[in-house]
Amino acid sequence: MPDSAPGSASGSTPGTASVPTTGGTPPGAAGLAGLLAAMPFASHLGMTLDEATPEVARGSLAWSAERCTVGGALHGGALMTLADAVGAVCAYLNLPAGAGTSTVESKTNFLRAVRSGGVRATARPLHVGGTVVVVQTDLRDDEDRLVGQTTQTQLVLTPKARS
Repeated sequence: MPDSAPGSASGSTPGTASVPTTGGTPPGAAGLAGLLAAMPFASHLGMTLDEATPEVARGSLAWSAERCTVGGALHGGALMTLADAVGAVCAYLNLPAGAGTSTVESKTNFLRAVRSGGVRATARPLHVGGTVVVVQTDLRDDEDRLVGQTTQTQLVLTPKARS
């Protein structure tokens, strides 16, 4: 997640991405679509964003053969994309006005395979500070079993003063 907002183009000025919200302000339904549109890879993968507030962000990804690895299991990269995108939205909504964010670390534990149905991601902030935001994202299958857990650290990028 380089600079500013989920999926904004690398090299953009922090705080200038065209998303429908600023840090700390939860978007409405149109805002959810705008946040997802700001992450083209997540959109291309078929992810949905269902809720986004500073306290919790939720999204989902349906199982499909095109997203699988050996044995028909949903690929870990698809699961990490879901967790990263939903976690980044949660981090972004916890930023001070005008700040941006960039992922500096992401760690996932995979706990079970998903061979049908879909996966729901729920991200919550563990720490909101002036330098970093740490988010935990739980991934659950259609039977509400924990599929994986991701902890990611997002750097808070504040605009530099111009002289």
